[in-house]
Amino acid sequence: MLDPELTAQLKRVLTSLEQLLPRPIPRIDWSVTTAANWHRHSFAGYLEPLDVVASITLDDLLGIDEQKRVVEENTRQFLSGLPANNCLLWGTRGTGKSSLVRAILDSYAGRGLRVIQVDKDDLVHLPDIVDVIKTEPYRFLVFSDDVSFETGESSYKMLKSALDGSVYAPPENVLIYVTSNRRHLLPEYESDNRGAMLYNNEIHHGEAVEEKISLSGRFGLWVGFHPFSQDQYVEVVRQWVSKLCARQDTESIWDDEARQAAILWSQQKGDRSGRIAYQFASHWVGKRLLAQR
Repeated sequence: MLDPELTAQLKRVLTSLEQLLPRPIPRIDWSVTTAANWHRHSFAGYLEPLDVVASITLDDLLGIDEQKRVVEENTRQFLSGLPANNCLLWGTRGTGKSSLVRAILDSYAGRGLRVIQVDKDDLVHLPDIVDVIKTEPYRFLVFSDDVSFETGESSYKMLKSALDGSVYAPPENVLIYVTSNRRHLLPEYESDNRGAMLYNNEIHHGEAVEEKISLSGRFGLWVGFHPFSQDQYVEVVRQWVSKLCARQDTESIWDDEARQAAILWSQQKGDRSGRIAYQFASHWVGKRLLAQR
């Protein structure tokens, strides 16, 4: 018979171990789940269904028609079992990069598209993630938002390997979509070009620059998102004001006063992007309709 004191110690150890282990998670039913999040735990991680996915449609994304066309076309190729590319969506904040991925899911979930969101630091677990889904009869976008690295990070190395397929390659039902504010996913410094050479009037980058280009260069598609000009920004605001008014069953509240207020709003924010345009339109329409009650 065990000593009571030893039994108590064993119970404490088991209790501590239970806190370290992940809670039991049932296998995801992808027929009803369109998106999941890779949840990191002490030792590994697990896929957790996302019950609420922000509902946004492709028609809601204004001023980025070419970017929508490129990403949607690539995704349709993927869903059709045709050759398609991993995709880097890069550019300034608020320009619609992550919203475009959510809108693609909203449009194509009915055709078998699924999204798994993975934090940048958890990309090291890519082999574990795709091992769970590689036999599923769906097409998966492994999506990592707002990514940037320091050279040598383990997640950086894993992503590079996955894109290149040299050591580890995802199965044919998986593509990688990444958003970043940086085109090369890594910080760039003035000192990076000190190793550059000039030969026959052509600049050959130093090793630091080549290493930084090597990761982004492994994405088949680069899709750039840039701030709007003032005219583009105003036009997107006008369209959003019309959309929001239509949702409230009222005529568009757009006039020169709204235009001037929209420009001032962007100046105060120091930004002209789709996000800023939507924020102003929500403020303006809500304020004006409230004043009419």
